[in-house]
Amino acid sequence: MPQAHAKPPVTEFEPEFIAGLKDIFENKIVFNRLLGLNITGLTPSLVTARIDMRHELVGHPAYNRLHGGVISAGLDAMGGMAVMAAIGARHMDESPLERLQRFSKLGTIDLRIDYLRPAIGEYFELRAEVMRLGSRVASTRMEFFGADGKLLSTGAGAYIVS
Repeated sequence: MPQAHAKPPVTEFEPEFIAGLKDIFENKIVFNRLLGLNITGLTPSLVTARIDMRHELVGHPAYNRLHGGVISAGLDAMGGMAVMAAIGARHMDESPLERLQRFSKLGTIDLRIDYLRPAIGEYFELRAEVMRLGSRVASTRMEFFGADGKLLSTGAGAYIVS
């Protein structure tokens, strides 16, 4: 029998929460701005972003291939963003501003990246989702795609949340 006080699952965030989270991610985390990481989608269960290829991100000049560190840092950032979204969804009883204050202790504690194909293209798309959000640690899965939709790299991360 379902509990009488169980909350229905959150399907979308308020515009002010989305704007605040995007501002933290795209502006206040300066390294993300250096990478050119821009959020394209933000839901409680999935976050998406894009990185446009630039000369400063080249890792192999003969092939104009994206540096592996950009892929790793981008997927790590996306894992963290997915955790932020999941924490925000868990506390929908709070105001958007209160929820945006909850991320001060978030940090990466483990990260694994698998490079499947060379990252060559005009832009790249990233996706991340939380597999489990515990009271102290969150586990995530991330994907890195080329402009043609091919999977180029995958990642798995663990993040401290308390």
